[in-house]
Amino acid sequence: MTDLILALDVTDKKTALSIAETCAPHIDAIKLGYPLILSCGLAIADEIAVHDLPLIADFKVADIPNTNRLIAGQVFDAGFSSIICHGFTGKDSVLACVETAFECGGACYVVAEMSHPGATGFFHGGTAEKIAALAMECGADGIIAPATRPERVKVLRGIVGKRKILSPGVGAQGGEADTVAKLVDGIIVGRAIYEAGDPAAAAQSFAHIRKA
Repeated sequence: MTDLILALDVTDKKTALSIAETCAPHIDAIKLGYPLILSCGLAIADEIAVHDLPLIADFKVADIPNTNRLIAGQVFDAGFSSIICHGFTGKDSVLACVETAFECGGACYVVAEMSHPGATGFFHGGTAEKIAALAMECGADGIIAPATRPERVKVLRGIVGKRKILSPGVGAQGGEADTVAKLVDGIIVGRAIYEAGDPAAAAQSFAHIRKA
């Protein structure tokens, strides 16, 4: 089974709550990022949590260890189950997020490679592989790898083994759910669902990958 994760990157609270409610029966987790949190505050996690779905904090945390630890602490205190951090900041910074997640009973995922076209400028040439290996060394629960480049997911899978891979870029960015779902543990879909005329129906259209 591959999880379907909704990236709820809207900025209006009423819209966010409505989409979360209608899509909840058709998804496995909700990823909240800066657009919604900066608009509504961390407290919105409490309101979305009523749907009893794991909440992933996609802040791509990338700072010194002490700051990372403080950010992660706030995230888990707010009720999130997972946090996403960057790995290019180095082992000590990644460990700060991983250890805080462990202490709070949560999970930490490290961005190995991003899904947009510009990511190839810096994440290729062995960088993504090094970050994936670092994530494993630090005890992270898994990595983030691009649905837009399935061949890269295959390479990174060889490094992380059975640890989880969550994959953004399905839909609006061009990633194909059927292709990448066979390679990862969760696909992340945003605009293809929340910008649809009927978000619930759009989410339900991915139901087949959840049964794979």
